[in-house]
Amino acid sequence: MSWINELIDLYEKNSDKIGVIEYRGDIPYVLLPTFHTTVTAQITVTIDQDGNFVRAEQVDQNDKLTIIPVTEKSGSRTAGKEPHPLCDNLRYLAGDYKKYYKDDGVCSKLYISQLEKWVESDYCHEKVRAVYEYLKKSTLIQDLVAHKIIKLNEENQIDEKENIQGIPQPKAFVRFIIRSFDEKIYQETPDECWKDRTLQECYIEYVRSQEKEKGICYLTGNMESISYLHSKKIRNEGDGAKLISANDSQNFTYRGRFTSKEEAFAVGNETSQKAHNALKWIIRKQGTFFDTMTIVTWESNQLSMPKWERDTEAIVSEYEREHVGNAEDDWEDDWSTGEIVSDGNPITADKFYKALRGYGKKIDNTSNMILLAFDAATPGRLALIENQELNSVRYLKNIEKWHNDCNWIHTKWKDGERIQFAGMVGVKDIADILYGIENKGTVSIVDANGKKLYAQVAQRLLPCIWNGTRVVPYDYVMLAVSKASNPLAYKERRNWERVLTLACSFVKKDKKDRYKEEWNVALDKKETDRNYLYGRLLAVADRIEYLTYDEKDNGRITNAKRYMNTFSQRPYETWKMIEENIQPYLNKLDIVKRKFYENLLHEIDELFDKSTFTDNSRLEGLYLLGFHNQAYDLKLKKEKSEEKEESSEE
Repeated sequence: MSWINELIDLYEKNSDKIGVIEYRGDIPYVLLPTFHTTVTAQITVTIDQDGNFVRAEQVDQNDKLTIIPVTEKSGSRTAGKEPHPLCDNLRYLAGDYKKYYKDDGVCSKLYISQLEKWVESDYCHEKVRAVYEYLKKSTLIQDLVAHKIIKLNEENQIDEKENIQGIPQPKAFVRFIIRSFDEKIYQETPDECWKDRTLQECYIEYVRSQEKEKGICYLTGNMESISYLHSKKIRNEGDGAKLISANDSQNFTYRGRFTSKEEAFAVGNETSQKAHNALKWIIRKQGTFFDTMTIVTWESNQLSMPKWERDTEAIVSEYEREHVGNAEDDWEDDWSTGEIVSDGNPITADKFYKALRGYGKKIDNTSNMILLAFDAATPGRLALIENQELNSVRYLKNIEKWHNDCNWIHTKWKDGERIQFAGMVGVKDIADILYGIENKGTVSIVDANGKKLYAQVAQRLLPCIWNGTRVVPYDYVMLAVSKASNPLAYKERRNWERVLTLACSFVKKDKKDRYKEEWNVALDKKETDRNYLYGRLLAVADRIEYLTYDEKDNGRITNAKRYMNTFSQRPYETWKMIEENIQPYLNKLDIVKRKFYENLLHEIDELFDKSTFTDNSRLEGLYLLGFHNQAYDLKLKKEKSEEKEESSEE
C-alpha cells in the first residue's frame, strides 16, 4: 500500500476522533474534518440564536486552537482576499471595519456575500444563520469597542500599536459561540462553533453540493473533484511548507512533456485533505522532531508500539505506564528467544524483554509499522525523504536487536534524578554526546546551525535500528572512542562517563557486526587481547589513586585519566609513567588493599603475551571496554563489601 493510501486508511480508522481536540502535553492537536483547518483565535464573540450580541472576550491562552471551515482558495490564502466561510479576521467579519480603520470594505462585502449563499442553501445550520443575522447588522467593531476588547486611538480609529495576545488589533481573528434557548439543542451540541460536529458536517455537504466537474484522482483512481491547492501547516501550525504544490503559471514545468498541469498530475480534493489531515494529526500526536526533519511512525492497527529512537529505559517506562496493572497484559508470556546478560544492573535487560513481549503478543500477521520522514529544503517546499514499511513482528525484533547488540550500562538524568540502565541510549542523546559541548552541567548541541546534526544522526542510524541490517557508521564509532579517550575535555565527570559508555556500546556492536565477536559488561578475566588488557591496567591504576583521595580531592582527576589520550596512542611507553606514578598511592593504602591491587596488576600482566605488551602501537576502541569492565567490576566489589559490613554490624 502506498504511503498516501496508508494515510487515508489511518484517517478512516480514526473517524471517531474527527473534530476532537486532544493534547500532547500542553500542545493541542486535532484530526480535522475535510474542508476545515485550524487557526489561532484571539477574540471570542458570543451571540444568541437570533443573532443578538451577548458578550465578547479574549480567548484563553490555553484554548486558542480553533477549527474553522475553509474554501479551497481561502485554505491556501497568503496575500489574497478570499474569505473563510464562517470565522475570519476583523476586516472580513466587521461591516463597520472601514469606519474604524483605513480599508475599502471589499473583504467584508466578499465575506457576507459568500456567507449569504451558505445561509440560503439547503445545508444551512442554525449557528451559521445566527452569525449571518448578527454580522449583517455591521456592528462588530462597535460592540468590541464597547466591551473594551478593541482600543481606539485619539482619532477614533483602531489603534495599530495595541496588540491582542501578540497580534495587532486590525488582524485579530474572531470565533463564535451561539447561545441557544432550546434546552434540547443546548444539551446535544456544544455552543462553540469550532466544536460542533453537526455544523462541520453541514459545511462538508454544502461544499460537496457545489462540486461540478470531476476527474480521475491519480492517487486513488476514483472520480472526484480535483484540487491543485493543497494543505500547509503539516509539521506544526506555523509551517508554510507544502508537500504537494505547483505554482508555475507559464507551464514551464510541463513544457515538452505535457500541455497543461492537468495532464501531469491530478489529486482529488477530498483524497488530498484526508491524507494531509491524517498526516498532521499523527505528526502532532506522536511525531519526533530532529531540527527541521520530522519523523513519524505508527502501527497499521493503531496499537501502541515502542519508539525506535528512544533509549531502553524510556521504552520500559512507557510500557509500564501504559500496560502494567492491566489484566490483559501477562508479562510472563514468552515471546523473545534471545537473552541479554543483565550483569547486576539496576534496570535489567529482563524488563526490556518483558516490555517487548507485552507489545508483541497483541499484534497479528497483518500488522505493519509505517515510517515517514519529511524535511524542507526551502520554507515553501516539504520533501518526503524516508518512506518505509515493516512487519510489526520484524520491527520489534529489530528494536530488540539494536538494544541487545549495543547493550551496556548507561546513565541519564531525568528531573534531577540519576537513572542507570542496561541497554542503549536514544538517538538524540547520541547526537548530543557525539557533537555537543558542555553547557550548564550537561552535554548538548546548543548552536542553531549545529542542530542540523540531529537530523543527520537520525537518518544515518535509522537503517541500523529500523531495518536492523546496517552496521553503525564507523566514523561514529571512531568519534566516540576519540572523545572517550580525552576525559580532560570535560569539566563534569558524569559527562565524560556518558561518552565512555556510548563508545563501549558502539565498539561492542561494531565488533559483533564486523567480526562476529561477543562482548559484555561482565569482566572477562581470561581475555588476552592486548587492547582489552591495557584498558584493564588503566582502570586499576585509576582506582588505586582514587582510593587515596579525601573529600576535598573529589574534583581532582587521576594520573590515569590525565594520560589517557596519550596512553591510547602509545600504551607501552605511557604505562611506564603511569605505573611509576601510582606507587606512592599504593603505599598509602592499608596492607590488605595494597596486596589486592598489586596481585590484580600482576594477574593482568600475566595474561599479556610479551610481544603484545611491548607493542607501542595505537590501541583500538576495545581498550575502553576493558577499562569500563574492570572499573565496573571493582565498583561492584566495593558495594558488596560495604553491604557485607553493614549486615555484620546489624
